[in-house]
Amino acid sequence: MESRRRTSRCGPSVFSCVLLLCLQPKFSLAGDCPADGRTWVPFKDKCYYFVHGEEDKIKRYTFDRAKSLCQGFELLTVQSAEENDFVIKYSPEVWKGNVNVWLGMYYDTNSDNMRWFGEDPVQFTKWEDSTSQSNLVPLDICVTLHSSTGKWENVSCLNDVENGVVCEASRKPSALLSTLVILSVVAIMGISAVIWFLQQKHNHGSSIFTAFEYHPPFRVLETDQSCLVEAEETDYAA
Repeated sequence: MESRRRTSRCGPSVFSCVLLLCLQPKFSLAGDCPADGRTWVPFKDKCYYFVHGEEDKIKRYTFDRAKSLCQGFELLTVQSAEENDFVIKYSPEVWKGNVNVWLGMYYDTNSDNMRWFGEDPVQFTKWEDSTSQSNLVPLDICVTLHSSTGKWENVSCLNDVENGVVCEASRKPSALLSTLVILSVVAIMGISAVIWFLQQKHNHGSSIFTAFEYHPPFRVLETDQSCLVEAEETDYAA
């Protein structure tokens, strides 16, 4: 009973450690940004490309042109205050002066709410105190982010308004990182098996090997054979 209790205490701790080690690569290994010749800036699980002209001057584009520049990726989407702050802090390193940046957002007539182009609901917002414009119809509403304040503002999509462009892409694990993760999991499973085996050996002593001992087939002992021979000789003499 004591050995069983000891096993029950040790078992969960071992497998908890193994579980943590298995989950760790998912959080510690980051993926790669697109390798298309443009300068992508990594931040958390995304990469960002700040479209700029010569001498780091801001180039402004209409909303339709902005979408075409980010074809294959997404216009900037902001899912948290931390991501919003990242855009504000990094913009001066790319552009000279303050600029408004297009957000990849549109007005969904089915829900009467703004949605991201990736169809994700808008959970984080940072609107200015007054974002409504009476002269804008719902289908004409686009949104920009002020790089100086981080506030969001409703603007027209159709009046040839030009703003800065930031493209966005998800970071994808590289082949090398995927291989390292697989090898790490295999190694962890092997180590956990060895630890379990040693624990069983320690808790049960040599009894773990008892079931695997070799027992030869039944053999008649030599003393029994001699008794049988003597009995046969006695019967023959009689």
